Amino acid sequence: MKRISVKSIPVKAIAYSAVVAAMYFSLTLLLQPVSYGIFQFRLSEALVMLPYIMPESVIGITVGCLLANAFSPVFPVYDAIFGTLATLVAGIMTRYIKNRWLAGLPPVLLNALILPLMWYLVGIDTAYWISLISILVSETLVVYAIGVPLTALIQKQAKFLVTRKDFLPRPQPRDDEN
Repeated sequence: MKRISVKSIPVKAIAYSAVVAAMYFSLTLLLQPVSYGIFQFRLSEALVMLPYIMPESVIGITVGCLLANAFSPVFPVYDAIFGTLATLVAGIMTRYIKNRWLAGLPPVLLNALILPLMWYLVGIDTAYWISLISILVSETLVVYAIGVPLTALIQKQAKFLVTRKDFLPRPQPRDDEN
């Protein structure tokens, strides 16, 4: 088994992850009145599309979500555990999907299924289906109205941020190699 050392992790990946974590955390806290609770509209969730073009951002969105959920005014412990786990799994899945529109499905579906179930099981919310529909609608709006266009914009206008190998330009063979 190959061991990963600190020296093998590129500085660029660490920096991207840190910036994404800070952005997620800051957006969530800045918009705190609508970021928490059973009926939430978390604008920072648009960042869950970043693993589609920047695989290393999975760590950033996970850390940002963990920090933001730790500040949840209603249920910080459960949100920090289950909400962060949903974000991590969604980020990993998004990272491997090759179609931008399909890449938005893991965060939308996992958050819509896991968060209301957690609230229901811990007795905080008894209206599972209402919460599921609420999260499904808000997450779909944020991911598809902001996250998908954001990744398209980055891919077109800020190509230097894109690190997914599928999207990087292929090196052209030099004339002297033929």
